[in-house]
This record gives sequence, structure tokens and C-alpha cells, in this order.
Amino acid sequence: MRDTFEKSLPENAVEAVRRATRPVLRRRFYGKAGTAAAGESFAVRLDDKPVHTPAGRILAAPTLALAEAIAAEWDGQRDTINPAKMPLTRLANVIIDGVSDRPGPVAAEIQKYLATDLVCYRAAAPPGLVDRQARHWDPIVVWTHDALGAHLRVGEGVIHVVQPEAALAAAGAAIPDDPWRLGAVHTVTTLTGSALIALALLHARLTADEAWQAAHVDEDWNMAQWGRDEIALSRRAFHFTELQAAALVLQLLAD
Repeated sequence: MRDTFEKSLPENAVEAVRRATRPVLRRRFYGKAGTAAAGESFAVRLDDKPVHTPAGRILAAPTLALAEAIAAEWDGQRDTINPAKMPLTRLANVIIDGVSDRPGPVAAEIQKYLATDLVCYRAAAPPGLVDRQARHWDPIVVWTHDALGAHLRVGEGVIHVVQPEAALAAAGAAIPDDPWRLGAVHTVTTLTGSALIALALLHARLTADEAWQAAHVDEDWNMAQWGRDEIALSRRAFHFTELQAAALVLQLLAD
């Protein structure tokens, strides 16, 4: 809608609209970001003062390495603080303010994705797309069977595939229950449309790059046939930073 509106305006008006819709960024008000022990957690500190989440809670992580990674985002800001360039901080805020108080509903949402998981719905044609889906998705299905004991069915087209309850229960048992890993897995699930991709990333079966490629098999195929969509690619690049932040949380907690 915004793109259509902009196309109807003269060039100088387009730039005026873009300036008006850009968020007003807060100027950097601190000299250095660091960390400090806070009970069983590690808090992010700005000039040795606490940082608060949007809900007013202390911005803190369960491990020092993770807290230091969040603090590094704050240190990386220049004259202004740009939340769009702080995906790890945004994810931490979501986990602290949202996931920590309601892990059950968050896990249940991931469980819903398992029943209609992306990697279980395959194209019947063309052969190139069929092969690409198989190359990226078959190893995930096999891993789910071998590592999680979940025997999920794979079907063609958009007709609903009824998954065995035992398979859904086995895959669901792999959903973490601690807020930080749960929040990271939920983020990956919603970004990729696949709980199986998220669980494979959680268990280091996939890298962040591999997870992202698996999530965009169909989109990449379409762009290869019809050309690049620069707007979609820009949006995708932003979302990839969010997935990388979630992957970093999982990696640092595993370490």
C-alpha cells in the first residue's frame, strides 16, 4: 500500500513521505555498555546503570556470554540508537516481557506449526522445484524420524496431511521449556513457517544459513524463474538478522 501511494507522488514528495515515516531515533546517551552479575543472571549496563525492557524489567540474560553479546549491540550504536539494528536486544525484550510469563501458550503455538509444517508439503511439479525441496527438506524429515522419533508424513500439494498423534507428541517433546530457548525457537518457527526447521537449528542439525535456505526454497525457485523482487529481498534481509539473533541465543546457551 505504501509503495503504491509513493508511486503516485512526484519524486520530491516521495522523499518527504519517507522522511516523515522514518522513526525518530533517540540520541546515544551513554559512553560504554557492559555487564554485571544480577543474582543468577547477568544484566546489561550502560555506564554502569541498568537497562530496562519496554515493560520496565531489567534487561538481563541467563549467561555472561549472552549478556555480553547484547551489550555489544548497544556498544555498536553510533550517534543514535537504532532498534532496527539491535535484533538480539529486541528478542531479549520479547523473551523477558512476554515468553517468561507465558511459556505454555508459546510452546502450544510452536506445536500447532508441527501439524502443518512447511517441510511436509511438497510440490508435484516442476521437477526442478521438486528436487530442490527434496534436497533441503528430506534431511530434516529424516533427522526428525531418527533423532526425535517422530514419524511425520509428507504429502503433495496443499491438501491437508493428517499427522499421527504419536509423531506430533514426539516432535513436541523436543520443544524447550526454558524461556530463552523457547523464545528463540518460537522466533525461528514463525520466521521460517516450520517448527521442524527451528528444532533442527536448536539441536545444531542446521546452521542459520541452512535453516534460512530451507525456509525459502519456494521463494528462491520463483525468483530464479521470474526475476528478483528487491522489496521482498530487503524485507527478507531484515528478517534474516532476526533469525541470526535467535540462532546466536541457541548457540550461546548450548555453549
